[in-house]
Amino acid sequence: MRQIDEGIYYEDTFPGVTLGAIIHPEGIIGIDAPIRSEDARAWRSVLMGHHGWKNRFLVSLDSHPDRTLGAKSMETTVIAHEKTAEIFQNRSTIFKGQTIETGSEWESFNETIGMRWAIPEITFNKQLKLHWDAPGVILEHHPGPAPESIWVILPAEKVVFVGDTVVPNQPPFFSDADLDLWETQLDLLLKSFHDYTIISGRGGPVAQQEVHELRKFIRNVSRRLENLANKESLPDETLKLVPSLLSRFEIPSLKKDLYEHRLKYGLYNYYQRTYCQPGNQERLNLE
Repeated sequence: MRQIDEGIYYEDTFPGVTLGAIIHPEGIIGIDAPIRSEDARAWRSVLMGHHGWKNRFLVSLDSHPDRTLGAKSMETTVIAHEKTAEIFQNRSTIFKGQTIETGSEWESFNETIGMRWAIPEITFNKQLKLHWDAPGVILEHHPGPAPESIWVILPAEKVVFVGDTVVPNQPPFFSDADLDLWETQLDLLLKSFHDYTIISGRGGPVAQQEVHELRKFIRNVSRRLENLANKESLPDETLKLVPSLLSRFEIPSLKKDLYEHRLKYGLYNYYQRTYCQPGNQERLNLE
């Protein structure tokens, strides 16, 4: 674990998302879970070494499989936004995987097929406060990258865990996004959280400049998709945007295909959902 402040940590050595932990004399709050069951159990053991995890909770920052597949193996109470719970209610209790490539990290691990979801037991709408001590920990709804996205805010220590709201050095996920709302959340980070340590769910601490760069990237994507819509282009035309958008990132060769699929899947489905008439929408199949 890497320490951010007293009792506040992040962990970026497991495949998948960057994890968080808030360790307090009254208990521990984990933030997101590793993808694989074995990694989730290992992470749980690390956390259990602190005060025995007397009162323990796991916060899921959204419903993405990369951060929720391993939650069951954490063996604790899961807290999430109410929309996350709704999404899980419409899923099979056993993860069956998909026949399409969405550019998610879990797709690299066949052992994820057959894992069981952990249904959130505590949910909220706008905000939830945990009062172990003042001012405590605030869970807050910040939709944009996904309708159910939340942040974990520690006002006293000026630390905020933002999940996929900020994704540095890689293309973000667009398929379930609201780009206008996403820009609003990035503006909020730039203005109201400028003196906070911002922890990305896919990369750890990020600087304000990285937030600013992502905002410019999302604005560019939004304008280019609007241009296609104004021309009444078919969704397939979004695939032509991928090479130039990918060129903005320094991508390791091993990640190139993953990130390419992420953008193809995300842009196509965002365009379908946002600009196409209901009844004429189909999810992109990249096979």
